[in-house]
Amino acid sequence: MPAAPCPMDPGQMEVALQQLAADLMAQVGPEEELVLLGIRSRGLPLAERLASLLRAHTGSAVPVGSLDITLYRDDLTEMVGSPIVRPTEIPFTLKERTVVLVDDVLYTGRTVRAALDALLDHGRPRRVMLLVLADRGGREFPIQADLACLRVEVPPGHRVAVRVKEIDGEDGVTVEAC
Repeated sequence: MPAAPCPMDPGQMEVALQQLAADLMAQVGPEEELVLLGIRSRGLPLAERLASLLRAHTGSAVPVGSLDITLYRDDLTEMVGSPIVRPTEIPFTLKERTVVLVDDVLYTGRTVRAALDALLDHGRPRRVMLLVLADRGGREFPIQADLACLRVEVPPGHRVAVRVKEIDGEDGVTVEAC
């Protein structure tokens, strides 16, 4: 089945990331030490792009790390085959910092719950924020994004697919049949 009309083309995605960076700067106080952690896999390139946009606005580098949540998933024992575990890379301390978890889509909240568990194994930040490109609703956990640029109604049997050029060769967001 073909994808639904594109909720976000590459140009719109770039504008959305610029808006997310501006919104993040507005929510974070100047006294806060900010770090971005991209949830693998598509959250990482989004975090790297946001860091670049933040540096362009502020002149200061924002550290970026990656978080792999595979071993923290609540459905790990139900997965068929061996899960692919990628490295978590946090080359800085989290202590007294504001950590922004970055992901592509917020749906049930299970990924974010796993990310919080993984994050806390690496330290105790001052505060944690959640930034997502798309929020599709349908929570199973009481988790919400602090920043989201796209809120999408998704029909049953469909999903929000985010493509990033670093992984997929192109940028865009579509609603697709599962």
